[in-house]
Amino acid sequence: MKSVVVGTAGHIDHGKSALVRALTGTDPDRLKEEKARGITIDLGFAHQTIDGINFAFVDVPGHERFVKNMLAGVGGIDLVVLVVAADESVMPQTREHFDICRLLRVPTGLVALTKADLVDADTLELVRLEVRELAAGSFLDGAPVVPVSARTGDGLDAFRGALTEVSGKVHGRAVHGVTRLPIDRVFSMKGFGTVVTGTLVSGRIAVDAGLAVAPGDRQVKVRGVQVHGQRASEAIAGQRVAVNLGGVEVDEIDRGQALVTPGGFEATRVADVVVEVLPGARPLKHGARVRFHQGTAEILGRVALVGPAGTEAAPAAAEAGLAAQPPPGLRQSAEASAKAEALDPRRRPPGRTKVGRPGRERVVPVIAPGARAFARLRLEGPAVIARGDRYILRAYSPPVTIAGGLILDPRPPRMPIRSAAALERCRRLDFDPASDDSVDVEQRAAAVMIEDAGPAGLPLAALTSRASVDPRNVNARADSLVAARHAVRADDVLVASKIVTQLKDAIVAALTEHHRAQPLSEGVPREELREQLAAHAHPAVFDGVLVDLAAAGTISVRDRIALTTHRVALSPEEARAHAAIERAYRDGGLKPPDAASIATTTGVPAAAADRMLKLLQRQKVLVRVDVLLFHDEALKRLKAEVAALKTSAGAGARIDVATFKERFGVTRKFAIPLLEYLDRERVTRRMGESRVVL
Repeated sequence: MKSVVVGTAGHIDHGKSALVRALTGTDPDRLKEEKARGITIDLGFAHQTIDGINFAFVDVPGHERFVKNMLAGVGGIDLVVLVVAADESVMPQTREHFDICRLLRVPTGLVALTKADLVDADTLELVRLEVRELAAGSFLDGAPVVPVSARTGDGLDAFRGALTEVSGKVHGRAVHGVTRLPIDRVFSMKGFGTVVTGTLVSGRIAVDAGLAVAPGDRQVKVRGVQVHGQRASEAIAGQRVAVNLGGVEVDEIDRGQALVTPGGFEATRVADVVVEVLPGARPLKHGARVRFHQGTAEILGRVALVGPAGTEAAPAAAEAGLAAQPPPGLRQSAEASAKAEALDPRRRPPGRTKVGRPGRERVVPVIAPGARAFARLRLEGPAVIARGDRYILRAYSPPVTIAGGLILDPRPPRMPIRSAAALERCRRLDFDPASDDSVDVEQRAAAVMIEDAGPAGLPLAALTSRASVDPRNVNARADSLVAARHAVRADDVLVASKIVTQLKDAIVAALTEHHRAQPLSEGVPREELREQLAAHAHPAVFDGVLVDLAAAGTISVRDRIALTTHRVALSPEEARAHAAIERAYRDGGLKPPDAASIATTTGVPAAAADRMLKLLQRQKVLVRVDVLLFHDEALKRLKAEVAALKTSAGAGARIDVATFKERFGVTRKFAIPLLEYLDRERVTRRMGESRVVL
């Protein structure tokens, strides 16, 4: 059965709750104070099946003091019923609720002219015309306007028919996405424990599923699920849901939090957004303190303006202010406002305004009424938001609705925001959820976020938590980004292709300089090169670049990294010193010369001898054992001879210090380091004062 979530909207005492009660038989006013005062204070809920469609009604308060409660319920609705009392017509809260629905891009709806039994036909027609004027150019333009009386029942059948017709325009939600249930009510039921309710925005909630309460790190288990008052094994996106939770007490969870898939979202205090200021609002100043509403959450924050939205904004407009084209649905009102401003220049909102005391003024950028701009929201508390979410801004004081918009990036990078680069970045992230191709939008946004991540790379999981990619499509999206050369995949991260190219070029340049400065060096140690060029890069990115360069034949990768074209270049004198020192250690066998006196022994200048000793060690011709140097061939012969003792003496072959000294003709100075070397090489194992040959 199709499920549709219906929200009411309208002025106080215009009959919203009475209409819901007449349609469902359920009184949505559940609080004693609501019944005593005859007004809705908090959200009310009811449900009814009409013509084979399961309608869940979210009844919201109409009083201006409770708009924040209204916002907690209207964010998850599929369609709105704008309620206008026929005996009062359009009132202030009618307009504010209507503006909120436009800003949240509620897709469709209808108008109920309630209390129709209290007026005559002419008055009813006048109210109908006023409603049509209000809705002109909006999502309710042309929507059914149905007179109805909850007291007499007149018009209820026509309203049900119109509601069913309008619900045909409602599209399904992301059933396969990550789970997110903004919590609008928390209570305890005897015998069950903690219960939360809300509209499931995306994903599924099944009995026994493990979820997280966010913001926060509380893990919970689903004990039971109800959908529209009926027990169910599972709830899917688009349904009103009550969830019985285990692992959490009532006082540990609040409205404004959300039930989410663990790891599916990251709490944030900063977001890049599109802001659309209402035509009738005051200009929104840079740095203004606001009330941010998204889902069921209300959080205080500040607005930092980036620049005008839309590529059509001219540089001159950007310099003068942030006014741009009004958003869809607000255009007609903005044009009407512009006409009024032309008649009265004092009403014309500036692109910038002066604040402060006379003589100490400073110029502050603003978003003009009816304009659309990019901004960065800095919140005073954590929020669970995703790219593509709609939100509402209300003034800090008095708390009136002033703007709304779209979340572009829930975790933007730290960067100067009053810059051309920040403005261009926002334009690349901007999109219209109603018309833009979702695949192109996802790919463009992911490419921007991958560039933001730099050499550290963007984790694949962030494609879901930050770019809102369906978890099932993460690998496909990563493959398409790689195919389009926007990114390179390294293990579980994506890094921008240009970052990889720059790192490759930097490695080649560093090796070239190293070989020029140190021609006797066989290359740069791997970790030294990583620390020098890729200290902040994901390890897989650096390793992948080395693999690519090695596969292309550009570098050789061993303990040291070098260009394949590099050869250790020795002068004739250095070649003679190299040969003389190598011969001295080969001839010395297990009694090699002292490194400190090798220059005197071979007649090689001290500086040249030091360079050749280091070179021979890098070439692994000489091997350091403790503080001594041995020729590699001497150590290999020693290992072979000791291992052969097991053949001649059997499984119990042993050797001690005295035997070792006598057998190989060395002093204790050489015997102890060599025996310890054999232990490390797993040729022998020490047992007491002797060693067993393995």
